[in-house]
Amino acid sequence: MQRLSCDDGSVTPVDMGKCKLFALMQIFKSKLIWRLCNYSKLMRINKPIGIWLLLWPTLWALWLASEGTPNQGIFVIFILGVIIMRSAGCVLNDYVDRKIDPYVERTQNRPIASEVVTPLEALILFAALSLIAIGLATMLNKQTQLLAIVAGGLTITYPFVKHYFSIPQLILGAAFGWAVPMAFTAETGKTSELAWLVFGSTMIWVIIYDTFYAMVDREDDLKIGVKSTAILFGNFDLFVIAGLQVLMLLALIMIGYLAELSVWYYASIFFAAGFMVYHLWLARDRQPEGCFAAFLNNHIIGLIVFIGLLLHYTFNPSIA
Repeated sequence: MQRLSCDDGSVTPVDMGKCKLFALMQIFKSKLIWRLCNYSKLMRINKPIGIWLLLWPTLWALWLASEGTPNQGIFVIFILGVIIMRSAGCVLNDYVDRKIDPYVERTQNRPIASEVVTPLEALILFAALSLIAIGLATMLNKQTQLLAIVAGGLTITYPFVKHYFSIPQLILGAAFGWAVPMAFTAETGKTSELAWLVFGSTMIWVIIYDTFYAMVDREDDLKIGVKSTAILFGNFDLFVIAGLQVLMLLALIMIGYLAELSVWYYASIFFAAGFMVYHLWLARDRQPEGCFAAFLNNHIIGLIVFIGLLLHYTFNPSIA
């Protein structure tokens, strides 16, 4: 097939028009791809660690509530909900921090801070993601829909409280953990004592790993006035984290007792404890690189606990 060249003087006016149309389409396509890439970066699709950290407690709750056999439809809704709500939270967080991120080394290249996405575009994207989340919630029962309203409120609240509240990780923990009671109500129609114990352990876990995360930016946060547990705990940060890790392990053991779980689950807690010690070792010098590595590595704890639940319900169906 002969290639059409717009620079060829022999082309007809019709061919010239086709060339111009093709060129415009190529420009539009490249700009669209560029814009979509920036939107995906704003949603942190290229950095899925937040999705994993939100996903694991959700899966814990689904498996515990259903005793190892979650409803397929509910499972899909919650997986999509995790991705959508985490993305929406990132978009809103960057919008709220748009005047701060340019002054923090780790965040100065984010889409809004680097001006490749406008604040208005971010708000429109947040609204679109919120509508999708609402659509997912309408597929669940009424009790879960009511809890979803609270989830939305927590998602909107968190980006603002870190400018005024010394423990913003507490609100983040509630936001990340709220999928737990939602999963229980979706599967069983109610929130049991077990549901709130899983929620509590998730909150503790979020405070642990987000304190590691906040330790990375502690010096910048002190300069610009952003509050965090890393600043609140000060030189006692690692000691407090260690104490919280012990509390989380005790909560996980209580979950196993209430749910009558087997040795598979308790073995997962043992391995999770080993990773907790490793995380403290990574952050021992309080250097940003080590603290960030401890944060990133935390999702393995969630994975290990889920593997323990999966193995229990696979090999002990009669106990379930």
